Amino acid sequence: MKIFTAAQIHELDNYTIEHEPVKSIDLMERAAKALTRAIMDEWTDRTPVVVFAGPGNNGGDALAVARMLAENHYQVSVYLFNIHDKLSEDCAANKERLVYAKKVSHFTEITLNFDPPELTPETLVVDGLFGSGINKPLSGGFASLVRYINQSPAKVVSIDMPSGLMCEDNTYNVRQNIIRADLTLTLQQKKLSMMLTDCQQYLGRLRVLDIRLSPDYIRDTEVSCRIQEETDLIPCVRHRGDFVHKGTMGHALIIAGSYGMSGAAILATRACLRSGAGKVTVHTPKRNYGIMQVAVPEAVLQMDREETYFSDSVESQDYDALAIGPGLGQSENSAIALIGQIRRTQCPIVVDADGLNMLANHQAWMQQLPLGIIMTPHPKEFDRLVGVTSSSDYERLTKARQLAEHLQGYVLLKGHYSALCKPDGHIVFNSTGNSGMATAGSGDVLTGIIAGLLARGYDQATACQLGMYLHGLAGDLAVRDLGKESLIASDIINYLPKAFLRLED
Repeated sequence: MKIFTAAQIHELDNYTIEHEPVKSIDLMERAAKALTRAIMDEWTDRTPVVVFAGPGNNGGDALAVARMLAENHYQVSVYLFNIHDKLSEDCAANKERLVYAKKVSHFTEITLNFDPPELTPETLVVDGLFGSGINKPLSGGFASLVRYINQSPAKVVSIDMPSGLMCEDNTYNVRQNIIRADLTLTLQQKKLSMMLTDCQQYLGRLRVLDIRLSPDYIRDTEVSCRIQEETDLIPCVRHRGDFVHKGTMGHALIIAGSYGMSGAAILATRACLRSGAGKVTVHTPKRNYGIMQVAVPEAVLQMDREETYFSDSVESQDYDALAIGPGLGQSENSAIALIGQIRRTQCPIVVDADGLNMLANHQAWMQQLPLGIIMTPHPKEFDRLVGVTSSSDYERLTKARQLAEHLQGYVLLKGHYSALCKPDGHIVFNSTGNSGMATAGSGDVLTGIIAGLLARGYDQATACQLGMYLHGLAGDLAVRDLGKESLIASDIINYLPKAFLRLED
């Protein structure tokens, strides 16, 4: 699914009107029917409805929804805000239709003073104040109305966007002046802010309603952000020939673990093996020998000369992929060994966890990273990597995109919707995964999956996209059987076979 900017959303509406062709008022009617059906799916006609409509097209949608709910025997009160005596053409038309139908129980057009209605726990508020077109924080009376709605016990459904929430950048938005919806019914496509963690509190549950906007525009318009879906990845999956052997299935090197942190090495190695690599060699300190031998008997062990930490780089010409960082610790000797390893390695590299933290402690080394390097930070690791704590998830995402472009590498910013920032400035959001995966070791598993896919011969972009999808899908399949509270990182590995089977089937 493509993610359009606010400007492109406006263009999409206009393109549909011109090329379908369809009148704008009829397109609004089409949207209102979809919105009304969705509301009726959730609330019965015994629910009193209060509709707050703004002066623009979002308000026009809300007025049409009010009329349709009233026609379906809902008790509907409508408040239209027209404080500047200027309604959009379609909003004005829907006001006339609403008044003419005489179906709603109460209609008030506010031009100056507003006495807000009582909102009870039984009330459903339909938020149609502002949609995707706003570009600055709400203020004045509208801000007061939003705060009044938010402090009420009523349920709130927002049309297209919670009023006050902007489509992209909310870094400098006034957070208390944004509607906190219980359900957001967005039209046709998700918006960028809907993918960001710090905006989720405003959305509630999110449903995307297909209102049949132009498929030609959607297909042909270039975007910088998209959400990957299963159908995008199925053609990418490599199938094993019947006569392959382990030597042709790729050899991955995992440099991970310190004394007391062997679990990170175990998880990354097991995930790498489960992701199809023919052979996996693990380089780890001597004291991890016994536990690694027992926990991952399929791996080849390569012991560091030091007892407790990674101390020196190793030859890498025989490997098809390198993953480095999980559980390494952050000693200065390990940091020097890390940059030495990165310098001498010719195959694709994934850096995670302590590998990223050591790079963050030696900012000058960032200029020595090879083209195509993959980094998989969680938000705090990323902030340390760039040396600045971001004020919002949008700001962090922007910096991640800039870093990927600057390094000509891949920055996979982990989260509920993990975002892969590519060297060309494009961003791909993942659509799988759940909060049960917020558990120690989950990131080590992702690192191992990507390393295994790289060893199998996938290019960096495909390995990252397929890797984060499989990682989330395995977590989703595990949650079905185990629930979120009890999920641990090993469960993700155990469900990787089912995730692969789903894509292959």
